[in-house]
Amino acid sequence: MTFLMSLLVFLHLVGAAALVGGWFATFRTPTVTVWQLAGAIVQLVTGLALVGILGATHETVNYVKITVKLVLAVAVAGAAFVGYGRAVRDEQVPVGIAHAVGGLALVNIGVAALWQ
Repeated sequence: MTFLMSLLVFLHLVGAAALVGGWFATFRTPTVTVWQLAGAIVQLVTGLALVGILGATHETVNYVKITVKLVLAVAVAGAAFVGYGRAVRDEQVPVGIAHAVGGLALVNIGVAALWQ
């Protein structure tokens, strides 16, 4: 179980890196890349799996914090799906959507790191 948890945490961090790294890489010409979309999906899936395992093993879970993180993750994934869909169709991605993907992901990282 410890290996599985470590693997999920690793993948969760890789998803965060893809989201924020993609945002920084395209900051001057805002868009949503396939890596950001993949990062959003990885973040959502691994986050839910981590909480599920913690809940199943009767560990203490701060469900208020997890709810805030889930709302942010769903917003990031929604913006990533919309933005990437527009990018694939060669339409201009609205600046607000492109920055929402990276900015909300960064806020989500801050919640994870700073909320005790």
